[in-house]
Amino acid sequence: MDIKKKINNLPLGPGVYLMKDGRDQVIYIGKANSLRKRVSSYFAKYITSYKTQILVSNIKDIDFIPTKNESESLILESLLVKKYQPKFNIELRDDKSFPYVAVTKERFPRIFIARIKNKPQAIFLGPYTNVKALRLSLKALRHIFGFRSCRVLPKKSCLYWRIKLCPGPCINKINPTSYQRIVKNIILFLEGKHDSLVNDLKKEMFKMSRQNKFEQAALIRDQIRNLSELIQKPLGEETNFDELSDLKNVLKLKCLPKRIEAFDISNISGVLNTASMVSFYKGNPDKNNYRRYKIKRVSGLDDYRCLEEVLLRRFSYLKKEKLSLPDLIIIDGGKGQLNIAEVSLKKLNLKIPIISIAKREEKIYYNKKELVLEKTSLALHLVQRIRDEAHRFARKYHLLLRRKKSFEEINSLSDKSF
Repeated sequence: MDIKKKINNLPLGPGVYLMKDGRDQVIYIGKANSLRKRVSSYFAKYITSYKTQILVSNIKDIDFIPTKNESESLILESLLVKKYQPKFNIELRDDKSFPYVAVTKERFPRIFIARIKNKPQAIFLGPYTNVKALRLSLKALRHIFGFRSCRVLPKKSCLYWRIKLCPGPCINKINPTSYQRIVKNIILFLEGKHDSLVNDLKKEMFKMSRQNKFEQAALIRDQIRNLSELIQKPLGEETNFDELSDLKNVLKLKCLPKRIEAFDISNISGVLNTASMVSFYKGNPDKNNYRRYKIKRVSGLDDYRCLEEVLLRRFSYLKKEKLSLPDLIIIDGGKGQLNIAEVSLKKLNLKIPIISIAKREEKIYYNKKELVLEKTSLALHLVQRIRDEAHRFARKYHLLLRRKKSFEEINSLSDKSF
């Protein structure tokens, strides 16, 4: 089977692809949310990267391994790169590895994050693909249960005991059986056995209640409540709830802005006008819903009309197809851009909260008002992060079109010279 036929037979789901040369040696390994779409992109008409051109010229065969999800493909990619050491892979050829949670086999087990499974007297949970989210989850579990993380048990109580983040095994404030029960609960959570964990805690709560130990029962009740909130935030998915909540309060929105879309216009002296739309869900980039736009109806330097065109195209499509609308729209610009955006949505009879953010002074404009937020504001940080991502995505597309145009001009000159 030739390569084009092989690509057409690749699955649309996630997985890892292995590119091989004429000697059947693996020369490149990559991961993808859609194997067929990702691999076919290497054989597009215009390839601007010199490295990619060399890689493609050496590809004689393609193999693949499907996975259940993106996280699984990320881990598998890392393992295969370390195994085969493909010459075209750079980033994953070092000893970088995904983090684990280590639980030592001691009388009072220590719990901590480890990069290498090099302790025989410990069990390792994972690996996890998002170390930041893992740290946040462990931090939350520490607030719920409390556990030991010190290398050596101290002779005096530490700060963690005083702020109620450790049950104090070092000063005999908890017996080994009770502490082991805490460790078991944390392991159940990290293994994703949430139902078993909650059921066990409920049984313990009812038992304490029957024994008239109401203080202990109330403590377990609070643990169940806090765990239920944490379970809604799967490990590996950072929800940035505090930022979203702060933004909701600052703008006085009716609901939490879970889905946010941001728009940016990119051009140089009115040439190759382009626009980008990035989508964020629960404070995280949702790259499957990013969109790029070539400006079709505007020539020359006119950001207002470019913005109007993009907004009308985007939201007339969503309205026509009866697709869900974002909870908030962010525009890169000042009052002028905000006015254009509001008028554009009014033409479509749509009511969606819109804000704009000016780059120089980082002022936010909303509802005919100017908001100057503190530099430490969580809401401002979120808006800036989304705005910067929209700008990055727009610039990337604009540069791609410029390179493409340059290739066309070079090819045109070459044709004329012969």
